[in-house]
Amino acid sequence: MDLNKVMLIGRLTRDPEARTTPQGVTVTNFGLATSRVWKDQQGNQQDRTEFHNIVAWRRLGEICSQYLSKGRQVYIEGYLQTRSWDDEQSGKKQYRTEIVADNMIMLGNKSDAPSQNSNYSQPAEKKPADSSPVAAPVGAAKDEEIRIEDIPF
Repeated sequence: MDLNKVMLIGRLTRDPEARTTPQGVTVTNFGLATSRVWKDQQGNQQDRTEFHNIVAWRRLGEICSQYLSKGRQVYIEGYLQTRSWDDEQSGKKQYRTEIVADNMIMLGNKSDAPSQNSNYSQPAEKKPADSSPVAAPVGAAKDEEIRIEDIPF
């Protein structure tokens, strides 16, 4: 049995960039930074930040491009994928490893995101007591319009 699973919690390093393929499928790319802090043998605090390339397809890509912004903290779940291509200028083979997102959960308060979006300045609504974490729907119809009433946060 094989397993290719990635789970990250980090902050967006740039605003999501959404594109549409010639077949009409939405694909959204953004960067995510994760940090790790530890103490070395001398007791000094060390930290290391890793930068990840995230790709979200279809409805999840639409949601990411509409509601995420640089600095926003998110949970991303997906799998690793490495693409390769021949660079036209140098003729060398290029590689890019990225995380293809299957699930995204927005974390933190709405005010945590350094966005100029007026939606973030509105007071948060109370969630029902039995509500579960906010997960973006995967496999939803691609021609549905994203309505603010459908987003449970």
